[in-house]
Amino acid sequence: MTRTEKAAAVLDRLRVAIPAPETELAYRNEFELLVAVVLSAQCTDKRVNLVTPALFEAYPTPAAMAEAEADEIFPFIRSVSYPNNKAKALAKTARMLRDDFGGRVPRAHADLVTLAGVGRKTANVVVAVAFGEAAIAVDTHVFRVANRIGLVNDRPTPLAVEKGLRRVIPRDDWGEAHHLLILHGRYTCEARQPHCERCPLTDLCDYFAALQRLPAPLDGLDPKKGRYFCKTTGRYFDEPATHVDRRGVEQLADPVSGSMNVYDARTGQTTRRVKDYRV
Repeated sequence: MTRTEKAAAVLDRLRVAIPAPETELAYRNEFELLVAVVLSAQCTDKRVNLVTPALFEAYPTPAAMAEAEADEIFPFIRSVSYPNNKAKALAKTARMLRDDFGGRVPRAHADLVTLAGVGRKTANVVVAVAFGEAAIAVDTHVFRVANRIGLVNDRPTPLAVEKGLRRVIPRDDWGEAHHLLILHGRYTCEARQPHCERCPLTDLCDYFAALQRLPAPLDGLDPKKGRYFCKTTGRYFDEPATHVDRRGVEQLADPVSGSMNVYDARTGQTTRRVKDYRV
């Protein structure tokens, strides 16, 4: 199966699992969407939706927010991540919208990324959601899911993931794919504890296949002899070394031989980890 064929199969299944893929940010116009997306950086949409009603009541337009100083915006957003920086960015962006763009959110991606607090991902969300333009925004969820499934080949940056997805997903599907991958990552393919047991994509997923290839548990280990056991050397030890494997994942290792064929003596489970693309 080619990556293009895999992408088509993934989107078809996610469309069934997620019948209404759309942003979970609450907004009524382009300005509110822009502000909400800026606030959502390294913060949950749920938290952003709690603070924006009062913020938008106080500052309903770019012109209104442009009159505010950062320290006046701060109390409304104090519970989101990095509120000081975001308050400064919102104040500056509102003034730019007022002074440089006639009080309106620009449609052009190149103009959006000139605004304070607006990077490529934020601009992609705005052009796709607010203006219906073809764009794939890569946040932490999309980055993780695309790499885990294998829609892209071990891409190390959001931009590299975006470019890879654009090659295998039809342009007309970019906006929908963005939401499908985000929601799949948010509620199923979670960062710390992916719910593979309820995932509709396991037979297509490189990450799940790698999990299945991990060594089976060992029975009969004696934790009194040491916290860890190396199957290669037959040694128990308490203080493991660490080595980076060929996939760039730090693994526990036998401090004498360097073997990464190590097990937890208490549980019998392998200590080997699969690259999970958490960022």
